[in-house]
Amino acid sequence: MRYNAKAHVRWDDVDAFGHVNNAKYLTYVQEARVEMLWRSRTDIGLEPILSDMVVAHAEVDFLLAIYEGAIDIDCIIWIGKIGGASFEMFYELKSPAGLHARLKTVQVAVDVATKKSRRLSDAEREYLLQYQELDAQQ
Repeated sequence: MRYNAKAHVRWDDVDAFGHVNNAKYLTYVQEARVEMLWRSRTDIGLEPILSDMVVAHAEVDFLLAIYEGAIDIDCIIWIGKIGGASFEMFYELKSPAGLHARLKTVQVAVDVATKKSRRLSDAEREYLLQYQELDAQQ
């Protein structure tokens, strides 16, 4: 199963070259993660999950430039490998124009008090497993 989020491309995301600046793609997937792990859950009365994680690694393959602002694009998310304290997240940014980018992040769960990595809880692991697609990795 994949999670489908929307990312909003703002007018000021378009740079002097007339396309969305490369750094904005990471912002889009960050906002989609927040929707997946926080807003989608609180909207139905559940506690957010994995709100205490950091990005340890990020990769972006730019495929088709985004040339306009003030539009919404789709951000499709799924989970790859799940380790003891970390997990892979995969993303595709799409619009009617086509597939704009494929991204991968490695997320690490963090203990807020110690600022060090911590093991994923059983509840977190169970949540991630419903979106895991090992055969669909980039």
